[in-house]
Amino acid sequence: MTRTLPLDLPEPLQPPPAYAELRAEAPVAAVTTADGRPAWLVTSYDAVAAVLGDPRFGVAAPGTGGEGGATLLQDGEPHSRLRRLVGKAFTPRRVEALRPRVEELAAELAAGVEDTGPPADLVADFAAPLSIGVIAELLGVVPTDRERFRALADAASRADFVAGAAEAGVQQAWAEFGAYVAGLVAAKRGSLGDDLLSALITVRDTDDGRLDDAELTTLALTVLASGYLTATNAIAVGATLLVTEGRFAKVGIAPPDELAATVEEVARMQIGLIGEVFPRWAHADVELAGVRIRAGDLVLARLGAAARDPEHFADPDRFDPGRFQREVDRQLAFGRGPHHCLGAALARLELGVALAALSRQLPDLRLVGSVHDIEWVRAHADTGPVAVHVTW
Repeated sequence: MTRTLPLDLPEPLQPPPAYAELRAEAPVAAVTTADGRPAWLVTSYDAVAAVLGDPRFGVAAPGTGGEGGATLLQDGEPHSRLRRLVGKAFTPRRVEALRPRVEELAAELAAGVEDTGPPADLVADFAAPLSIGVIAELLGVVPTDRERFRALADAASRADFVAGAAEAGVQQAWAEFGAYVAGLVAAKRGSLGDDLLSALITVRDTDDGRLDDAELTTLALTVLASGYLTATNAIAVGATLLVTEGRFAKVGIAPPDELAATVEEVARMQIGLIGEVFPRWAHADVELAGVRIRAGDLVLARLGAAARDPEHFADPDRFDPGRFQREVDRQLAFGRGPHHCLGAALARLELGVALAALSRQLPDLRLVGSVHDIEWVRAHADTGPVAVHVTW
């Protein structure tokens, strides 16, 4: 029987129960998407890792060539060139240099939540302003422009580009945000700063050349599209997960290695909740887990299913940070292969800093109601809670 997506999700902080059944019986299974398209749903760790690491599976349908321009949603050499250039600017050293400012922002926001008094909304009062604040720092947005920057980002980020074309209002918001970023690029060219956008302007490679204004603008928009809602959801859901596990108070006093391991386990357990990797298309006939996939077939690799595969994670539904102190290379939450998340280091830093700051300020944090009371906005690329109401 061919299943139709989406699969039932009775527990908001757990993956669909059907994942376990499919992993055991048909780790590569024929499904029908919500809009009626045939696809392959991939649920085992080994098969998901194979899809993500095999260049025969691309993010663009065969023959389309991807979006073109500077988007990372394309395959082959154009995509590789962009990653090489961005990688020269978006280094671990640059990410780590952001830590003091991220810590300052997180501490200020956590103190503000406490000062305002309970109840509070983790999304609106903490996670979202921290996430957009970090992106503003990354792009070098001047403090006097931060409110406008966030307003434009909020409007533009309502689009779900995986599901299809955005509504007219959201398209207009993206156009306005694009114009703002183009102006930011022009201003940075005239006065470089110590930020990622300035670094991208100056990066040059003998073989790859340099990024033009259109590419810089698109990449800045990509930083927003791939980082704002994802980080907001990761922080809000991560805190919710730790609260329900009875581990929240310990995060703020954990030594660095334990905090890092906790971040890895939070990422593993929530990845299927807050989003999945972009769909893949077979660019050639491929055999995967004994199933023949034809060129042109749509393939949906599910990180949330792979992350609970008992063949790779003992007692996978148990929260166990120690597993990543032993084998961090098993992590799939940030993807793998040619489209591995370029912002993985920043995501880890931001999530760890956010959870630690909130825990130190509000160790007695608890939900108002239960996880079943949380309303979710569900999309493919970014899924998260509308609000997470808490008290202390």
